[in-house]
Amino acid sequence: MQRPPLPLTRDLVMIGGGHAHALVLRRWGMAPVPGVRLTVINPGPTAPYSGMLPGHVAGHYGRADLDIDLVKLARFAGAHLILGAATGIDRDRRLVHVAGRGPVFYDIASIDVGITSAMPSLPGFAEFGVPAKPLGVFAHRWAAFVDQVAGSTRPARVAVIGAGVAGVELALAMAHRLRTAGATGATVTLIETGQALSALKPRGRRMLKDRLARTGIGLLEQATLTHLTGSALHLADGRVLAFDFCTGAAGTRPHDWIADTGLQLTDGFIDVGPDLRSLSDPRLYSVGDCAHLTHAPRPKAGVFAVREAPVLYDNLKADLTGRGRRRPYRPQGDYLKLISLGGKDALVEKQSVTLASPLLWRLKNRIDQAFMDKFRALPAMTPPPLPAIRAEGLRELVEDRPPLCGGCGAKLGPAPLSEVLAGLPAPQRPDLRSGPGDDAAVLDLGSGRVQVLTTDHLRPLLGDTWRMAQITALHALGDVWAMGAAPQIALANLTLPAMRDEMQAATLADITAAASAVFRDAGADLAGGHTTQGPELSIGFTVTGLCDGPPLCLDGARAGDMVILTRPIGTGTLLAAEMRGQADGADMAALYDLLCTPQADAAALLTPEAHAMTDVTGFGLAGHALAMARASNLHLELDPDRVAVHAGALALAEAGLRSSLFAANKSHAASAMDGFDGNARTDLLFDPQTCGGFLAAVPEARAVALVTALRDLGHGAAIIGQMRAGAPGISRAVL
Repeated sequence: MQRPPLPLTRDLVMIGGGHAHALVLRRWGMAPVPGVRLTVINPGPTAPYSGMLPGHVAGHYGRADLDIDLVKLARFAGAHLILGAATGIDRDRRLVHVAGRGPVFYDIASIDVGITSAMPSLPGFAEFGVPAKPLGVFAHRWAAFVDQVAGSTRPARVAVIGAGVAGVELALAMAHRLRTAGATGATVTLIETGQALSALKPRGRRMLKDRLARTGIGLLEQATLTHLTGSALHLADGRVLAFDFCTGAAGTRPHDWIADTGLQLTDGFIDVGPDLRSLSDPRLYSVGDCAHLTHAPRPKAGVFAVREAPVLYDNLKADLTGRGRRRPYRPQGDYLKLISLGGKDALVEKQSVTLASPLLWRLKNRIDQAFMDKFRALPAMTPPPLPAIRAEGLRELVEDRPPLCGGCGAKLGPAPLSEVLAGLPAPQRPDLRSGPGDDAAVLDLGSGRVQVLTTDHLRPLLGDTWRMAQITALHALGDVWAMGAAPQIALANLTLPAMRDEMQAATLADITAAASAVFRDAGADLAGGHTTQGPELSIGFTVTGLCDGPPLCLDGARAGDMVILTRPIGTGTLLAAEMRGQADGADMAALYDLLCTPQADAAALLTPEAHAMTDVTGFGLAGHALAMARASNLHLELDPDRVAVHAGALALAEAGLRSSLFAANKSHAASAMDGFDGNARTDLLFDPQTCGGFLAAVPEARAVALVTALRDLGHGAAIIGQMRAGAPGISRAVL
């Protein structure tokens, strides 16, 4: 008897994508714990490796070179990734609060959120300064500043607050970058309230101060700042230091929300014991810079986070399985300090040795690249082999077809669906005004009013159930909006994987809260539904809507109408690539944000003007455009170069990535299309879309104004074709 999928019995939540968590995720992917649902919460799709920050600031590395792609890493680890910033922890209810969504339940949680170099106590810094940490905003602002001053003699005055090792590294890197960018009027000044480089031994301090002097970097020690104005630092002794770019690297600060957790803290950092567990809550671990090692206090340095990772993995595993002993973490007494000197040279301090040389930069680069290579080329995890004795045709279905996609890419192909729908008997209700294939069923209520009814459900395309519920609800609403109706009522149809009762309750609450918010924003209510258990999560909604007049259907287009598409295509390709760990995390984050954006305003704008409208979903742009052309008995001239494509999708298509529904969509529509090249851009016309845009046939005289208005609302709308009299089909044209 074949074993069913194993139930889930424990929720492990990792808050933050710091170095230790990234390494644990990599190890988890190679040796997961069955029965554990692993969730990662991080503000963005990437986590920067701080060791390469000075090299990036100096221009030696691109931005992507120091980013750990958490989307790829989470997929490899089988983890659910929530893109959002943690804002607090309710320890009594075991909930992590996340900005912009509902709370996340945990049995065991680990915190690795790093630190910030913001300076809330320095008036004016929040408005006019840029903290060096977190890295994302700093890197963006620094790159923009370099672009402004490159090749110019205009003033480029940089001020760095804090002359510890981090501040000195930044100052040297900034001076190097400005020099190589040709900013001939550039100056860099370091400001320190105490003694510069106090964490180093005297020889290292002397060598770095000498390098600062030779580079022309100013150093103000024992200098107390009082406040910042728009372009100046004000010192307590009355001096004023003008700047064009000011950053802060003075010490380290914990994130503010940690102070409200009720945990035992030291200077705001979470007190942990040798096993890396909080001293005041055995369900919480903390690692990296946000933790304070009470048994062996150490400075904030990435080397400790890296070495904490295997201990954290083993201790989490012991807690989650109830087996094995927790390991203590014993940090080294001294550690190798490799300090970048701006150019491709570095200084090393270890015990009694202090040296500076270009060879040491090569050593540092080799160490940094080796760390990043752990995440650039994740180990290939091959599926188990098929049984030797198996049904005929099983190998072809398993090995020759692409893996089943999530979202609309998992739907049945249009050909078998059309064949089955064509076999349905004619409607027996006189008030039914629609037939198989319309976006939604239409019931005539009399007095000029009609009700539309639609249902849709999706296989999960990401592990964040809150966002998955939002996407599915918006996807289901698409059919109602496309017919020009106002949403009324929604019913849920949910399949949850087997898990313990407490986890099921938390998952169900997550889905219903997210979906209810979407429907209420659309003017509807989630009124109930049905739940069952199955091998994997499935979320579906049935939605009704009201029209005060005739609904917009596929058959209303007129010759001469311009055809507008309100969103890019390429969703299915991106989702297929993400499943294989080949999509860029930033591209996926942008896609998820768009899929969670309602289109009610676009529908409201188009409904009074359009002659026909549909939403582009599983059958792809070509399939839905062909359905409109056939229903309206017209020919569509389509300009594929006018069709916008999601970031990253075209490159993935050119690399051969296709959704599991692509072949069926192409087989169904391609024979009715003429003049299209067999290239990647054309293939994207057959790509299945989830929460796709509206395809609307509008009067030619109104098309440009409608596109302008749609773009003003934030939609990526474009005119992509025109309806002509002729045999139903699609031909390539240049508009």
